[in-house]
Amino acid sequence: MSKWENAKLGYLCEAIFSGGTPATSESTYWNGDLLWLSSGETRSRFLFTTDRTITQEGVDNSSTRLAQKNDIVMACAGQGNTRGQTSIVLRDMFINQSVIALRVDHSKLDYRYLFYNLTLRYDELRVISDASSTRGSITTEMLKKLSIALPQLKTQARIADILSAYDDAIENNNRRIALLEKAAREIYNEWFVRMRFPGYEGVKIVNGLPEGWEVKRLKDISAFKYGTMPNVDKLRESGYPIFSGYRITGRYSEYMFEKEHLVLIARGVGGTGEVRISPPFCYLTNLSIAFLLYNDEYMFYLYEMFQLQNLRYLDTGAAQSQITIENLCRCKVVVPTYDLLAKYSHITREIYNLKIKLQTQSQNLAHQRDLLLPRLMSGKLEV
Repeated sequence: MSKWENAKLGYLCEAIFSGGTPATSESTYWNGDLLWLSSGETRSRFLFTTDRTITQEGVDNSSTRLAQKNDIVMACAGQGNTRGQTSIVLRDMFINQSVIALRVDHSKLDYRYLFYNLTLRYDELRVISDASSTRGSITTEMLKKLSIALPQLKTQARIADILSAYDDAIENNNRRIALLEKAAREIYNEWFVRMRFPGYEGVKIVNGLPEGWEVKRLKDISAFKYGTMPNVDKLRESGYPIFSGYRITGRYSEYMFEKEHLVLIARGVGGTGEVRISPPFCYLTNLSIAFLLYNDEYMFYLYEMFQLQNLRYLDTGAAQSQITIENLCRCKVVVPTYDLLAKYSHITREIYNLKIKLQTQSQNLAHQRDLLLPRLMSGKLEV
């Protein structure tokens, strides 16, 4: 560690800048061929695509700027946990005003080393920005003045190689998980949207539905339970996952549900109406409602149904979005025959179990990476 030096990012980077947003009222600025990044998308560590795209006209008539491949981007503002999130750009993409791009001088700094350094300092950056900015945002000037401990370039590269090996394995698992999810969705679409389920040729259509299918209210196939606010005294460094519906937000001393459940995000910012599957042995927060299905065979069928049919339309909140159990009980769904439902559940359960296995592997890899990260970044672990 004695051979490491401290240097400011303003010296180590060729450029540090934020972007802008083309006028949303001008349709000719949007849906073009150019990627455009918003701060919320930095929840992904590696960015290959974006939710929205813009046109060259949108670029020319706004303050957006281009983050180039291998630039580091950081959310400088945003809701919840967004501010301070850091990612690596894997393709050229334009950024908005809530994102800061850092382009390193490659003769001084390995861009991957910078990524891991800033990732480790997430909490520090949020504290600094709260104290230094009236709006609690991270600024380009703050980052230019930020000092980092810097070994020689070859050591930076070795550290980055070690940590990248974990992230590469996690990303590979993520790609496999995406393929599994696509396979499950395609089976659902084939059987229950295009109606080419096993034996469909010999089934009569009665009142617009295959014979034996029914329209039921959700209350006829499930009970419901609100999640509750965790008790701060029961929060733990390790333990059962606390699940908000959006993500795992911490660990708890006890669990609410032993097995996985279908979960509706019932309130919050941006996700109300979305349906997820909770992890087993989890504690569910008050942002969500759990489905207590009378028959487990419904879970994967309803999950895929609600990916296509978002339940946001049940929102009856005024000042804040909210879906209630009463709203859910009135919701109607089409239910196939039990035999067909069981066949679909059996196939998708196998897909889901493989997905969970991959997710568990990724969680273990991420845990090992995060244990190594501070030791490597401090020089306590020689490479």
